[in-house]
Amino acid sequence: MNDHNDLQTQIAALTSRIDELESRAALRDLVTDYCLGFDNHDWDRFISIWHPDAIWEIGAPFGTFNNHEGIREAVFDILYPVWRETHHLTSNLRLTFHDADHASGVCNVDCMGATADDIVQMISATYSDDFERRGGVWKIARRHVVIHYFNPVPGAQMSAPEG
Repeated sequence: MNDHNDLQTQIAALTSRIDELESRAALRDLVTDYCLGFDNHDWDRFISIWHPDAIWEIGAPFGTFNNHEGIREAVFDILYPVWRETHHLTSNLRLTFHDADHASGVCNVDCMGATADDIVQMISATYSDDFERRGGVWKIARRHVVIHYFNPVPGAQMSAPEG
């Protein structure tokens, strides 16, 4: 009987470890889909990362946006009109699990962008995320952004190579 209990304990521990590995992959995909969705103007990809009641705290000069409708407003009424193009690069993603369905993450982001009037900007920020798994699906419940710098790059241009 003792061997059976040990086996059950080992199976439960292994199942938990596999679940965390699969969850880590899903959370990394959310962080990546944020960048790909925003930069490629792929609204379906971008909005799919957020829970319907999510909060996106971009901070100054942009603001805080609540739920899918607020996030839509941020993207289409505020951000896309300002940016001709953007290229986000996230790094140093660190994930912490609080329980099987709640995790937090922090990562750095560098974004090179060109405004609608072709001024190249370099932005550095930190994203702090609260992730929740609801109905078996991980999404972002809250993203808090701290912008470290947001500066023009004089004389820089963003243009494809000539070929």
